[in-house]
Amino acid sequence: MKDTMSMKDTMSSEEHRRQAEEEKGSIAFAVVTVSDTRTAETDRSGQLIRQMAEAAGHRVIHTRIVGDEPEQVAAALADFSDSGAQVIIFNGGTGVSRRDRTYDALSRALEKELPGFGEIFRMLSYAEVGAAAMLSRATAGTYRGCAVISVPGSTNAVKLAMEKLILPEIQHLAWEITR
Repeated sequence: MKDTMSMKDTMSSEEHRRQAEEEKGSIAFAVVTVSDTRTAETDRSGQLIRQMAEAAGHRVIHTRIVGDEPEQVAAALADFSDSGAQVIIFNGGTGVSRRDRTYDALSRALEKELPGFGEIFRMLSYAEVGAAAMLSRATAGTYRGCAVISVPGSTNAVKLAMEKLILPEIQHLAWEITR
């Protein structure tokens, strides 16, 4: 038993990814769009998350559009964490305007924060939008055994996050949370 444990402890991240892929397979996503103006028809960022997740072989089991109200964000988080979703992606409400309160609601609930997500997202965003990247409060963490990721609502930001950060590591992240 000790040898097995020490082998797991010394696995490279590439080995972790391979093992996670084998054990986790398709990941169950929930997608929450935080907006006072989006509808199912106009929610391009939520639709893009769904399309990219499904194209990568994952399942989107829930979608919801909520107003930019902390109680609605918290309710979606609680509902989807108890519904079989392994990953809950929030898009929208990550800026600094008075109505942007997604970060505030989620940061109170996260059990473990993954500061590297926001840091790397802003670094990648800087290459695209310059200093305005510092206005994003994109974040990630864990809540009740789920990965929780919050990104800006723009389709460019969603595409960047999905392509460069979320999809390449989502099985590994889901595996780490549950092992």
